[in-house]
Amino acid sequence: MKRILYTMVIATLALAGCPTPKTLPDVPRVEFKSFILEKKINALNQEILTGTLTFDFEDGDGDIGFEASFDSINAPDSVKYNLFLTLHEMVNGVYREVDTSELPTPPYYRIPPLDREGQNKTLKGEISVDIEYFTIEYDTLRYSFYIQDRAFNRSNVDTTNEITFIDWK
Repeated sequence: MKRILYTMVIATLALAGCPTPKTLPDVPRVEFKSFILEKKINALNQEILTGTLTFDFEDGDGDIGFEASFDSINAPDSVKYNLFLTLHEMVNGVYREVDTSELPTPPYYRIPPLDREGQNKTLKGEISVDIEYFTIEYDTLRYSFYIQDRAFNRSNVDTTNEITFIDWK
């Protein structure tokens, strides 16, 4: 009987010492960290102005990212991409949304699957995305952005700092 009591006390102390995992909502959350402009060498070995957007994210059920195998041209963007940026140009001191439908490629990106092993599926981390500027059409802009998980839950929308291209023209 003493042995069972000791085992129960030890098991209770061991369980009390294990931290309970922090639970987060299943809807992802993003938080802007930085946007840095610099000259980089692209895949074609060309020097090009590149902006690196970096943000933190967290997701309670850990279903961030899409497989790269989905390539249907006719599929909606919400199925092909999971990071969406909206461009805002400063005109006369006021930001206005830019119609990106005329851009050669939309400002959308695919985050690869980020899966965790084990019971706690909570994901937290940092994502960085490079945006290449082949031509500079704006003096000052900023981006708003959000991510979408595999269950199509949209995160909050966050906004970058002011990005000035005057010194890069």
